[in-house]
Amino acid sequence: MSATQSTMLALGTPAPDFSLIDVRNGAKVSPKDFSGKKGLLVMFICAHCPYVKHIQEEIARVGKDFGPKGIALIAVGSNDAVNYPDDGPEGLKAQAERFGFDFPYVFDEAQSVAKAYRAACTPEFYLFDASQKLYYRGQLDDSRPKNSLPVTGQDLRAALEALLAGQAPPVDQKPSIGCNIKWKKGNEPDYFG
Repeated sequence: MSATQSTMLALGTPAPDFSLIDVRNGAKVSPKDFSGKKGLLVMFICAHCPYVKHIQEEIARVGKDFGPKGIALIAVGSNDAVNYPDDGPEGLKAQAERFGFDFPYVFDEAQSVAKAYRAACTPEFYLFDASQKLYYRGQLDDSRPKNSLPVTGQDLRAALEALLAGQAPPVDQKPSIGCNIKWKKGNEPDYFG
């Protein structure tokens, strides 16, 4: 299990727009659909990654806890589904149903959304404010599949609470760590060099 860190996109970056299909219901989803919300959380996750499996129940809880408070959530699956079939639309839909994800989950087949967000790993979290400017990016918490720390969502939850309270972005933002996004051959991004 190799660990890759997130690239830590610059705070204040506008949310890159996209329009993709929600694997749960076939509806088109775009960040622009959530204008007027207090915040937007874009999460790069997948079905097969051990790092995501370790926290997927907490991801569902974050959705249930913060959706009613005015935070929109979108999960994005960007892995190469040919070589990682569990990460194709059917696998993502099954994951969403199994864990009760009550937010859109889109499949980024062209991997263009992952590139626009400079995503590097799963899981990776991008929290945007009401103006859809990047407020927090980084880890859910310090728990990992092979350490003994409990999954609490502490870092992300603190950022969500601070955003809702109108506070400045957290100063200490730690990169997320997980499996690298599984790029299609020849489609690897240039932001790693």
